[in-house]
Amino acid sequence: MNKTPDHLYGERLKRVEDAIRLKVPDRVPFFPHLGFFAARFGGLTSEEAFYHADKWLAANQKLIMALEPDMYSVAAFPGPVFEALDCKQIRWPGHGGPANSSYQYVEGVIGMEADEYDAFLADPSDFLIRTYLPRAFGTLEPLQKLPSLQALFIGGYKGATSSAVFAEPEIANALKSIYRAGIEARKSPAKMASFNKRMRKLGFPKIFAGPNMNVPFDIVADLLRGMRGAMLDMYRKPDKLLELMERIYPSYLSYALARVKKNDGISAIYIPLHFGADGFMSVKQFETFYWPGLKRLILDLIAEGLTPFPFLEGDFTSRLHYFTDLPKGKVVLSFDSTDLVKAKEIVGRTACIAGNMPLSLLQSGTPDQVKAYSKKLIDIVGKGGGFIMSPRVGMDDANPELVKVWADFTREYGIYR
Repeated sequence: MNKTPDHLYGERLKRVEDAIRLKVPDRVPFFPHLGFFAARFGGLTSEEAFYHADKWLAANQKLIMALEPDMYSVAAFPGPVFEALDCKQIRWPGHGGPANSSYQYVEGVIGMEADEYDAFLADPSDFLIRTYLPRAFGTLEPLQKLPSLQALFIGGYKGATSSAVFAEPEIANALKSIYRAGIEARKSPAKMASFNKRMRKLGFPKIFAGPNMNVPFDIVADLLRGMRGAMLDMYRKPDKLLELMERIYPSYLSYALARVKKNDGISAIYIPLHFGADGFMSVKQFETFYWPGLKRLILDLIAEGLTPFPFLEGDFTSRLHYFTDLPKGKVVLSFDSTDLVKAKEIVGRTACIAGNMPLSLLQSGTPDQVKAYSKKLIDIVGKGGGFIMSPRVGMDDANPELVKVWADFTREYGIYR
C-alpha cells in the first residue's frame, strides 16, 4: 500500500520527535546536512547556488526527493546582498572564492580593537554604526565620518537641520547601498516560504525554525575581536570581555527570537559552537567564558518552546558532563569529532545525539565502509533511541553514490525491533 505524502510527513515527524524526546522511534531518523552538496547533485556551481535562488532550491528539492530524509534544512545564500554591501568578513563563490568552493570566514577583519571595549560599552549602537559597519562592509566605510548620533540629534526638533550630513554624496551612497541590499534581502523569504510549503506537501518536515544563533563568546570572536583577539582578551581583559558578552546578549536574543517561525512539531534552532572545544580553551576558561552563555541560550530557547540544536564543532570530550545539567529530552547535540560512544555513555540520558558520519568516508570510502560505520553508530549510539544519523559537517564534496548507500542502509538497518 502506497503511503500518501501526509502519512509520510506524520511518520517522519513522529520519528524525529521521538528521538529528540529520548523515546525509541520506529527507526533511526536520517538527517543529512546538505550544504553545497545539493549544488553538486543538481549540476550547479556553488556560485550559482549563491546567486540563483530558484536553481538552488530546485536542486535541493531534487536531492531531498532522492534521499528521502526524515527532516531537512535548506538555507538561501545571499550573494546579491553581500555584493551590494561589499561584505569584508567572508569570501564566497564568485567573490574572492572559486566558483565551486564553499564560503570562508576571513579571520583578521576586526570589528573592534582591543582598546575599544569602553567605546562599545558606552554606546553600542553608535559604535556599531560608525565603527563596526564601516569596517565590515566596504560600501559603508563613509559612515565612519558621521558625527556621534547622540550628539547629532540631542537638540530634538531643533537639531533636525543636522540631518544635512546625510545629503553628503558619500553618506548618501552608503545609505543607497543599504537600500539595494534590502531589496535583494526581501526576495529570499518569499522563495523560501514557497519552497518549504512545497516540501511540506511532498511529505518532508523542516527542522529549523529560525536563524542560526550563537553563544556570546562566539559572537565576540567571530564578528568583533576575531579569534586571536578574543583568545588574548581572556587573559588581558577578562572583565571587559565578560561585560561585553553580558551587554550584547539580551538584544541579540530578542532580535533572533523575533525572526523565529515555529514549524509543525519540530522547531529547532541551530547553534554552531565555534570556539568551545577542547583545543581552543581550558576547562576553567570554558567554565568562565563559554558555558554560562551557552547554557543560558539553551535554557532561554527551551523556555520559548524551541529545541536547541548545538553543533559541537571539534572535540568536546572533556566538556560532555556539563551538558548533563540540561533538561532531559529537550536538546539535540550534534557532534563533529567527539567520540559518540563516550557521548552516548555520558550525555545520552539527557540529550538526543546526532552525528558523526565522517565526510572522508562519504567522499572516498567504499560502500562496505560506509555501511560498517553506519552499523556501528546504529548498534551502539542508537541503542535505546535518542539518536539521529547525520554527518560530522556539511556534505559539500561527498560522493552522491556513497550518500545514497548511507541513506538506504540507515533506513533498512536502523529499524528498532
